[in-house]
Amino acid sequence: MEVGRSIQRVDAVDKVTGRAQYTDDLCPRNALVAKVLHSTIANGWVKSMDTAAAEALPGVVKVLTCFDVPEIQYPTPGHPWSVEPAHQDVADRKLLNRRVRIYGDDIAAVVAVDEITARRALERIRVEYEEYPPVLTPQAAMAPGVPPIHEEHPDNILKHTVSEIPLPPSDFRCAGDVLDCPAYHRFSGHYETQQVQHCHIENPTSYAYREGGRIVVVTSTQIPHIVRRVVGQALGIPWGRVRVVKPYIGGGFGNKQEVLYEPLNAWLCVEAGGRCVKLEASREETFRNTRSRHPISFDVRAAVDGDGYLMARSCVAVSDQGGYASHGHAIAANAVTGFRQTYLDQLAHRSEAYTVYTNRPAPGAMRGYGIPQCNFALECMMEDIAREMGLDPYEFRYQNLMPPGYVDPLNGITCHSTGARECMEKGRRFLDWDGLRARYQNQTGPVRRGVGMAVFSYKTGVHPISLETSSARIVLNQDGTVQLQLGATEIGQGGDTVFSQMCAQAIGIPTEDVHIVSTQDTDIAPFDTGAYASRQTYVTGHAIRRTGERFREKLLRYARELLPEAGELDVRGRDIVDARSGESLLSLADLALEAFYSLEHSVHITAECTSHVKDNTFSFGCCFAEIEVDIPVGKIRVLRIVNVHDSGTLINPKLAEAQVHGGMSMGLGYALSEEMKLDEKTGRLLNGNLLDYKLPTALDHPELHALFVETEDPSGPFGNKSLGEPPAIPVAPAIRNALLHATGVAVNTLPLTPQRLVDAFRKEGLL
Repeated sequence: MEVGRSIQRVDAVDKVTGRAQYTDDLCPRNALVAKVLHSTIANGWVKSMDTAAAEALPGVVKVLTCFDVPEIQYPTPGHPWSVEPAHQDVADRKLLNRRVRIYGDDIAAVVAVDEITARRALERIRVEYEEYPPVLTPQAAMAPGVPPIHEEHPDNILKHTVSEIPLPPSDFRCAGDVLDCPAYHRFSGHYETQQVQHCHIENPTSYAYREGGRIVVVTSTQIPHIVRRVVGQALGIPWGRVRVVKPYIGGGFGNKQEVLYEPLNAWLCVEAGGRCVKLEASREETFRNTRSRHPISFDVRAAVDGDGYLMARSCVAVSDQGGYASHGHAIAANAVTGFRQTYLDQLAHRSEAYTVYTNRPAPGAMRGYGIPQCNFALECMMEDIAREMGLDPYEFRYQNLMPPGYVDPLNGITCHSTGARECMEKGRRFLDWDGLRARYQNQTGPVRRGVGMAVFSYKTGVHPISLETSSARIVLNQDGTVQLQLGATEIGQGGDTVFSQMCAQAIGIPTEDVHIVSTQDTDIAPFDTGAYASRQTYVTGHAIRRTGERFREKLLRYARELLPEAGELDVRGRDIVDARSGESLLSLADLALEAFYSLEHSVHITAECTSHVKDNTFSFGCCFAEIEVDIPVGKIRVLRIVNVHDSGTLINPKLAEAQVHGGMSMGLGYALSEEMKLDEKTGRLLNGNLLDYKLPTALDHPELHALFVETEDPSGPFGNKSLGEPPAIPVAPAIRNALLHATGVAVNTLPLTPQRLVDAFRKEGLL
């Protein structure tokens, strides 16, 4: 069995020795360098631009401005293309923007012989603006009389949706009736999450050049096939005239599920006569001009019966979209969907979501895609209801969890398997939940301890909201090993390793004999939409399994020609064997040599399949946290933390553990310290660097514990389901709920910084 083994990552040696080649390593040393001029206002228009002094600087090849770009607005998110216009992404930006919508918007670019020259040229450009006051909150943007940030949306609301689950036969006419019914305990709450950045190690980097009448873009991206399409759209050229190459990538977390600077780089290359042009975002540009996690506010209500069952809930989410649509309404819609799904409402559910343009840096996809935000609101709400009603918060969650076989009535996603309750039980035992809850009750003094928990569910992929398709190709080598080619991308998460294990399992050979092609080249790699939505082991896994099984059939068919008298044949290890006895009859190496070089019947054995997945399933899990709170200084110290996950069958348990550790670390920063801060007067980002933006360091981490409950999901290619994003989801609410247990103070806004805690403690009379 290759699936289920904790083998070493296939890229481990190259990465730790520095042999792995990233985009910047591959860029020709004589490439021209492009730099972008950014606006010094957050809201307004570029009226004029004087570039004469910049163009006169020796070494400057081109200076191009927002007045020079094609009159084409294009979409940037990494979503599959829809053949239905109504479901296509919002096209609301140009290569360079005359209409300024964020502080630091892209308004001009310089191409020069080196970076120093390019930077000096930027300093010589003079810009005249027509400036408007910055609009930095959804509430301000939706106020009457506020000028539109995009003319197509005069009220600054990109989209507003309402959905309600039909009621079963009852005396109630709508969810509001249930929520207002005096027979039930009624709860309402307000929760807010903040804007944070991905902080991947490698900044967005690309270089572009002309070759044979086509544009070649080499880029650090999660979505090479989508980049190809968007570059074609932005430049107004056929998509086939674009080739995209993705080398190793130094992290993405969703930020590189966006076509950020590749279209601009491709256009600059064309304007520079096809010469190679490199465009690399600085860390400051990555913070401000790429993407981030949406700040979302939630107003929630719930009705609970006397036995602690949820009768109905409602959620109104308002998402700050910043200056550009990016992924549009998808994140807010996914957030209210996620709020609905973890627990079962007996009678009704209503959700409402707003996505609002402001002059903040534009958020987009980030690990969890709206679910970390809604999970904070949901799990704080569950904790607060239990506290108000005198219920055990563990039991309250346990009895309301989504049951197996649940089918979401609005999108049809089915709970094919669940280990949610087993996860809760395992975490409860590990942390000694009952003992610590009792020990930390009714504390006094300046330093107190508490324990908290949070539960989550998460989908696997994007069906039925969007297309799920993937292809794989397997090619026999002359030595009996195989090449595996995919459009799916390794982005640091270990994808290449689990893909190799899946391939080996499907064929029946050792993983060591699978040579995966990690670089994606859209001219060569089979189509795949890329790394996002925790989809690749599920969707691409189906493609790998189908291709591997077809490849195996071809091996056995050729082996039958060479072994006509043998009984039933099978592939095991490196041999063709007798299926019953296991006796080796022919090595795969000998079969390969014969297949390639036979004078009687030479055949190059390959297989390629497409998997169009029309199913989805839920992963589950929980987080338990033990913390210590220093009340006078408002400092939370996390003592112990454990995530327990049901992600179906684990393809590689050690890699799964690493994924959980990384997600927990991201969750700690989200809970305690990370936040993008803006100047309220100008809209300028104040902490767009790794000094002022407070990422947790190794010294801020407790020991991280990752536990698993393995189920076998019948819809997964190998019983597996999502794991990439879930670990980041439940950490923040678990810590917040531990704070509530320790102090009795509910803090409903992230992050839980010392200043925010001291203010809350003072308000509640603890200081």
